This record gives sequence, structure tokens and C-alpha cells, in this order.
Amino acid sequence: MIQLEQKTPPQIAESVAKRIQKRRKERHFTQSELAERAGVSFASYKRFEQKHEIAFDSLIKIAIALGLEKDFDQLFATPQFSSIEELIASEKN
Repeated sequence: MIQLEQKTPPQIAESVAKRIQKRRKERHFTQSELAERAGVSFASYKRFEQKHEIAFDSLIKIAIALGLEKDFDQLFATPQFSSIEELIASEKN
């Protein structure tokens, strides 16, 4: 069920693109420099910042080039429980 405060996929993609862009600028890389370091085409990287579209493997390459690959380790790592009973049952297993 979708919650009212839940972000949409385009909103999430935009947020990720803006955070990557911020990290790029903190490291004083141009779009072209980061694309080259990541091994992705300049056009793909530019499209990511402008339209928030990119292949997942390219996003991983960009994260590696920025030293952010450990952020992927936490992606979906925390289990979500809908009740205390689910939490207790998972701890017993």
C-alpha cells in the first residue's frame, strides 16, 4: 500500500542524482571527469544529472569512482517488520 508521504520513483531518482552531483562537486570533478573515472559515457552521466536516468551498473561505477560503494551495502539491508510478533519470530529463527 502506498503511503501519502511516500516519495514517487521519479522523486527518489532525482534525490539520488542530486546527492551524486553534490559529491561530484565536493571533489571538484567536472561531469566529464567523473564519467571518465567511472568508465561511463559522458552522455550517460549528463542524462543522469539532468533527467535522473541511468543504468544500475553505471550508477554503481559512479559510486565506486566517488568512493561511495559502501553505501550500497546498506541498501535494503535492514529488515522491515509490520508487527512485534514478526520481529520476535525472526529473532527465534
